[in-house]
Amino acid sequence: MNHAIASLPVLERRTLAEAAYAHLRELLISGRVAPGERLSLRDLSEALGVSVMPVREAVSRLIADRALEVAPNRAVQVPRLTRGQFQELAQVRAGIEGWAAGLAAERCDARALEAITAAEAAARLDRSAPETGRVVALNRDFHFAVYAAAGLPTLLEVIGGLWLKAGPVINLDLRHSRDRLTAGHAARCHAEALAAIRRGDAGAARAAIAEDIVRAAEFIIDKGGLPPG
Repeated sequence: MNHAIASLPVLERRTLAEAAYAHLRELLISGRVAPGERLSLRDLSEALGVSVMPVREAVSRLIADRALEVAPNRAVQVPRLTRGQFQELAQVRAGIEGWAAGLAAERCDARALEAITAAEAAARLDRSAPETGRVVALNRDFHFAVYAAAGLPTLLEVIGGLWLKAGPVINLDLRHSRDRLTAGHAARCHAEALAAIRRGDAGAARAAIAEDIVRAAEFIIDKGGLPPG
């Protein structure tokens, strides 16, 4: 092998695998895939414009994260959460994400507040979003603008891991009730969280985000869209 070529660092494949992982992670967090939906490695590689290898590496990482699973027929799919699993996830999210919102109220600077305000307005006003995935993504953008304002990257990473599991279920919910974000309790909770952050009220911000998560979980569970367990 040419010495110059041999001296090149093994970077490109790793970079592609990292990029593929980031894109697939965002796909799940933003709720653009549904529980039980199968993901073709070939389709993913074609969409991302890369070979199958980095996509396979990214998918393996997401399986290790328990954000994807291998079905008995070896197909890769988004896991289906039971009611009990989703209820537990919602309780954990309410505690952690509520705490993050409280920290945001205490630490939010002008730039972060501007980002939260813009995200809240987009989620509230974009009633004509042509795709359900966009509606879910707008909801995700608001929540993560709040959590980013807490100023703790490790906390943001933990919350991202929770949303890897929650995003697809939220997407399933909004396919049946897409105006819930703009006309229901979510819009009110978002507005209350924003107002609390503006006035530096950590307790009210924490309560508003926790209520948003718990009420959404109750809505999904009551609707019967999740298997028992």
